[in-house]
Amino acid sequence: MMKKTELKAFKDMLLSMRARLRGDVNAMADAALNKTRSEANGDLSSMPIHMADIGSDNYEQEFTLSMMENEEGTLSAIELALERIEDSTYGDCEECSKPIKKTRLKALPFTSLCINCAQQREQG
Repeated sequence: MMKKTELKAFKDMLLSMRARLRGDVNAMADAALNKTRSEANGDLSSMPIHMADIGSDNYEQEFTLSMMENEEGTLSAIELALERIEDSTYGDCEECSKPIKKTRLKALPFTSLCINCAQQREQG
């Protein structure tokens, strides 16, 4: 069982991460979805765009959307970790119920698995 001061420190860390990621996701969404090519480059010309430029723009947009998806997954994990703090289950592995080492929680405060269970899950 974790001390209240430790839980508060992890909660503060998670809240800070959540705020930063929400800002990043919003900025990426604006960049990927709301800007036209001319706005992004400062090009005010109405000249036709070369096909290679369109392909590059599409790649950049898909790459940004992929990064947003990853960030959304992390945001979801952070929300679940905050719920575990409220449920008093934070720091316990969801698989084996053993305590997750604090060094792991400091590195990945939103993790729900101890290192052994995470390795087993990765190996299939």
